[in-house]
Amino acid sequence: ECGQYTNKSCEECLKNVTCLWCASSGRCVEYPVRRVLPRADLCELRSARWGVCWVNFEALIIAMSVVGGTILIMLGVCCCCCCCKTKSKKQVSEGFPVFSEPDKDEERAAREREKRRVRQEERRAEMKSRHDEIRRKYGTV
Repeated sequence: ECGQYTNKSCEECLKNVTCLWCASSGRCVEYPVRRVLPRADLCELRSARWGVCWVNFEALIIAMSVVGGTILIMLGVCCCCCCCKTKSKKQVSEGFPVFSEPDKDEERAAREREKRRVRQEERRAEMKSRHDEIRRKYGTV
């Protein structure tokens, strides 16, 4: 029973894992298993020790909240990064423009202009040959 360690040391009380040490009153009591946190009338959070004597429940709650919040934020950032990567890969495969370096955009635009110029010259030459054929056929040359 935990009551036998009352008015002794925290270390002696916490050797039994079912015990809770209350530093303000020097009492060793049964840990309230059905509740996560001990009731205020049993022991206040800043005085309650369980497992180890150097961490009180108040600090433990704050530390666990910070660690849990950090983990949740990291998971959220990872999910966003994965979604953005997948979205940009889909856009590239579907032919949508994706933001890239200006040099690459300029090079691509220059290549497209050159292709259009070559096609236009080919069409002009083809049209000129057709017109020449028509002129020869009707003797207007």
